[in-house]
Amino acid sequence: MPLLKHIDVVPDFPQKGINFYDIQSLLKKPAIWQAMIDDLSARVKAQNADIILGIEARGFLTGVPVAQILNLPFGMVRKKGKLPGEVIGQEYALEYGTDTIEIQKSLITSGARIAIMDDLLATGGTMKATGDLVRKAGGEIVISTCIIELHELGGREKLDFPFETLVQAPLNPFS
Repeated sequence: MPLLKHIDVVPDFPQKGINFYDIQSLLKKPAIWQAMIDDLSARVKAQNADIILGIEARGFLTGVPVAQILNLPFGMVRKKGKLPGEVIGQEYALEYGTDTIEIQKSLITSGARIAIMDDLLATGGTMKATGDLVRKAGGEIVISTCIIELHELGGREKLDFPFETLVQAPLNPFS
């Protein structure tokens, strides 16, 4: 499926010089979205995952339907302070400073086979932090997926666990 042609690119968002790949354009095309979810579901099923984690917030959009299709539990990876109860956190570096992501402590049992889902892989910081968080909680990452990978930014090279993407996109699709 030539998925990239269905994804709108918004220039200079959220700041000048950034080209934003907007998956809202996929959500407006139910047949394309369903084909994409079916593809992701097949990839996750092949790895025999026990639970799917979606990274806030667009990872929820792919993770929940895949979890429903595969009849698997779904868990949210959220920014610090957004989840109730006891949590496990993982700090990670940003361009200027740090941030923290969290999961509920009871979400992952020791040895659980985890699939991580998000919409886009750029520098890999959030995906790597999620992998570190999964391991801290005792889980094993069997697959991580994104709809879009900005390969030129080298995020894949930061990951030491399986990663698959549906499409590799250029940083500047307008050149």
